[in-house]
Amino acid sequence: MAIYSSTLSDSTPAHPSWFTPKRLLVVFCVINLVNYVDRGAIASNGVNGSPRSCTESGVCSDGSGIQGDFDLTNFRDGVISSAFMVGLLIASPIFASLAKSVNPFRLIGVGLSVWTLAAAGCGFSVDFWSITFCRMLVGVGEASFISLAAPFIDDNAPVAQKTAWLGIFYMCIPTGIAIGYVYGGVVGAGFGWRFAFFGEAILMLPFAILGFVMKPLQMKGMSNDKQLTASSNEPFSDQSAKEHSSYVSFTSNQLSRFWDDMKDLLSEKIYVINVLGYIAYNFVIGAYSYWGPKAGYSIYQMNNADILFGGITIVGGIVGTLGGSIILDHMNSTIPNAFKLLSTATFLGAVFCFSAFCFSNLYVYMVLFLIGEILVFATQGPVNFVCLHTVKPSLRPLSMAMSTVSIHIFGDVPSSPLVGILQDKVDNWRTSALILTSVFFLASGIWFIGVFIPSVDKYNEDNENQVTTAEPSAVIPLLENQPDDAIPVSSLP
Repeated sequence: MAIYSSTLSDSTPAHPSWFTPKRLLVVFCVINLVNYVDRGAIASNGVNGSPRSCTESGVCSDGSGIQGDFDLTNFRDGVISSAFMVGLLIASPIFASLAKSVNPFRLIGVGLSVWTLAAAGCGFSVDFWSITFCRMLVGVGEASFISLAAPFIDDNAPVAQKTAWLGIFYMCIPTGIAIGYVYGGVVGAGFGWRFAFFGEAILMLPFAILGFVMKPLQMKGMSNDKQLTASSNEPFSDQSAKEHSSYVSFTSNQLSRFWDDMKDLLSEKIYVINVLGYIAYNFVIGAYSYWGPKAGYSIYQMNNADILFGGITIVGGIVGTLGGSIILDHMNSTIPNAFKLLSTATFLGAVFCFSAFCFSNLYVYMVLFLIGEILVFATQGPVNFVCLHTVKPSLRPLSMAMSTVSIHIFGDVPSSPLVGILQDKVDNWRTSALILTSVFFLASGIWFIGVFIPSVDKYNEDNENQVTTAEPSAVIPLLENQPDDAIPVSSLP
């Protein structure tokens, strides 16, 4: 007979009245969409604008958007667009580590609140430094969500559709950026660039509030029972001293636990191989997104390179992400099958993308490159499936956080300037594009190694939260019902 302890917190019910798994997926997808709408909006002409300029005859224009209002150089404008990365990289491991002691759902609420205030702050900014600081805070807010959303989705997705649900979630990335371009252009041109940020803050506010007012959900493998309180019967000075000592001890324990978790994470060879392949993959994707339109314009004389390249990326992103996730579910979602799909799809995608740049005909290029994009985007669901299932549940937030940190620090952040240096040397965009695309073959090779490394799906493994009859785990998936014969401990004679 199954026995459920009466000590389970009232805040972690087995039967949430409203938050079903499908609603969880929809809410997280909308939040992810708004995150990436912001990325697209700040890059749009309506928001980013153009710098002030003067002709040889002395006629000067005021410029437009952020760049024009703050009189920014291209370098400073580029800093603003990537400043969020600083907050994201610093805060991601912190939120992931805190998830073991603070309810992850509440952490998402805190992060989205920071995001909302930061987005509004961008609208109120008065100069380069103020908007740069606000963009860093946007990254801090986003960090809580990207580290914790995927484990929540994986917990509550149907067993046969786990990768598909992750694919739907990550499909919001190219879709959000595309919507952001349009949103930023329309709102920026019609009302001014500041109102684009105000609109984003308004869109995110309900979800930030939801993170606090909803009964918190538990994440598999987490034990969020940390209490930092003192007895109300003690003198105030003693309480203060004990509270200070408690917080110091809590911080020390968090740091110690973080380093121990990092050691465990880096000892997982499958995880390391997966992230190394993801870094090489993101190196190409990051440079594509930044230099793609410019290369397309130079090679094929596209007058509307932004729209064409963006359209190909959006279609390839949506079809590829969903397709790859569905295929893995049909293959049976296992770690070896995920690596087979990752290596095969990336290799074939590399072949098509490489071939595309070899042709001088624009239409042949577009067809081949679209097929290549669909294939390379098919990796989004499987690569994150491996990140989640190759480590024990209590390490999943940290695994997602460190994956994100790694692919940015070693992948898309350095790739754009390095390709710029390469282009300065060879002065031929076709050659530069072919060399860049070749890195896809490296990613495919690294993931191919993962097929042959022994692996264990650790989704149901966790040494930190062993279930006993005296004190069962308080971790209950969203739709997991109590057995019919379950009775509370308190009702036993």
